[in-house]
Amino acid sequence: MIYKTMSDYIKADFFTAADSLKSEGRAEYELSAPLSRCCTFRIGGLAELAVWPGDIEALSALVAAAESSGTRYYICGSASNILFSDDGFRGAVIFTTRLKKISVNGSTIRAECGVPLSLLAMAAQRASLSGLEFAYGIPGSLGGAVYMNAGAYGGEISQVLKSSEYFSPKSGRIYSLSADEHDFGYRHSRYMDRDDIILSAELELTPGDGNEIQRKMDENMEARRSKQPLDYPSAGSMFKRAPGHFTSALIDGAGLKGYKLGGAEVSSKHAGFVINTGDATAADVISLTEYISSVVFEKYGVRIEREVRIVGP
Repeated sequence: MIYKTMSDYIKADFFTAADSLKSEGRAEYELSAPLSRCCTFRIGGLAELAVWPGDIEALSALVAAAESSGTRYYICGSASNILFSDDGFRGAVIFTTRLKKISVNGSTIRAECGVPLSLLAMAAQRASLSGLEFAYGIPGSLGGAVYMNAGAYGGEISQVLKSSEYFSPKSGRIYSLSADEHDFGYRHSRYMDRDDIILSAELELTPGDGNEIQRKMDENMEARRSKQPLDYPSAGSMFKRAPGHFTSALIDGAGLKGYKLGGAEVSSKHAGFVINTGDATAADVISLTEYISSVVFEKYGVRIEREVRIVGP
């Protein structure tokens, strides 16, 4: 069997579960998968195994199999806020990008964790529901948005979240959380402090005028195009907002706009972005962000924290 040639990080029982789901048409997987193809930064080595479950039950089954077998695994969606290691990932990376079901009931939208935020915003607009205009153009998925309380242009997912559903790896059961149980803060939710896997979420929106909602979405998208380096691979804003400061202004004021290390560069269009100019490595990005942090602290006495998560090996 193929799994007998794999490392100790992926156990036979997990591969059997993935293979069984694939034979049922409920999952796909790839051995030695290039992670650079699977993230918006276009950086990363090989994952020993990448798996794409096709439904919520398949995702839960894969997590349960990983837990019971002792397989090392990592869950992510569109990987828009992730920097994968140059050395890849020793184990299985489970991507939720095929979990895209959306349903609308009155002013409530229920969606699976892998739904892209832009697709969700478009579904809300078609239903003449307001509240997700801020999410249009954010490259992440709903699961990631709930996980880190994603936001832009004055809006955050916490403002519209009604509840979420998650799988507990410890108990093997599915639970739900009401909005006030999420411990939301700036780029934070309780999920960041736990191992639970977000499966879906319900959003409570406000009835509005579809044309006006579309106008706001277009306005936000135009602002992104004019201010952000969308023509280069990146992971979005590299750093969290420093309390009392605009981090991009600190980086710009430190004279770092356009500063380059290897293939990684501080965008000359928006200093809060580190871009991949074509051949950047994860090591380039990490070294550059550490340099940025040190220069900003030396000039302003302000410590800035990286928002993008580093995953692997």
